[in-house]
Amino acid sequence: MPEKKRTFAVIGLGNFGSTVARELTRFGNHVIGIDIDESRVSAHADILAQALIVDARDDAALKEAGLGECDTALVALGTDLEASILSAMNLKLVGVNTIWAKARTKTHHRILSRLGVDRIVHPEVEVGQHIAQVLHNPMVRDYVSLGNGYHVVNFRIPKSLEGRTLDELPHAEKYDLRCIGVMRGTQFIGRDGSGCVLHRDDLLLLLGQRADLRKFAASL
Repeated sequence: MPEKKRTFAVIGLGNFGSTVARELTRFGNHVIGIDIDESRVSAHADILAQALIVDARDDAALKEAGLGECDTALVALGTDLEASILSAMNLKLVGVNTIWAKARTKTHHRILSRLGVDRIVHPEVEVGQHIAQVLHNPMVRDYVSLGNGYHVVNFRIPKSLEGRTLDELPHAEKYDLRCIGVMRGTQFIGRDGSGCVLHRDDLLLLLGQRADLRKFAASL
């Protein structure tokens, strides 16, 4: 049975909003892009299912544009705090089930939270933290936060570990980490308990708490 197509609204088609809108469209979703800037809307007219010149501060305009039928809306407005807050309020008024919003400051975050926004994101802060973590340890190629202090980290196998097997690594017993597997290029080749022989530049996928992951990285 084919997956049901979801409908998203993206309020604000600046760099952040347009990137999200384009990616959601690429994933096969129905995306409505909203902005008051005619040039931004025109740039997305042939990309999104709908690109509309609408002032999201006007709840009647949002309702007329059909946003009440959307499953999820993202308020991606950046510098205009008032417009961001009013947009979130109006999306609730027209009946959008799930609302995400971009926040620039702690005060902005608190206001959006009080309005009942389901998820608040800080793109610049989150990306900056992500990059700092990767820059800090050259063995870490990338990581994903799972919440509650747990992360999945891609460790690039250094020359010192080349030729060793997963069973020889101290990740489980000494550092309380779980090996999800090993990636060699695009191939998944091993997991816990296997005799997988590691090659230089393989990616070791480990799950665990941040402190334990840092200790393991420092030991490499």
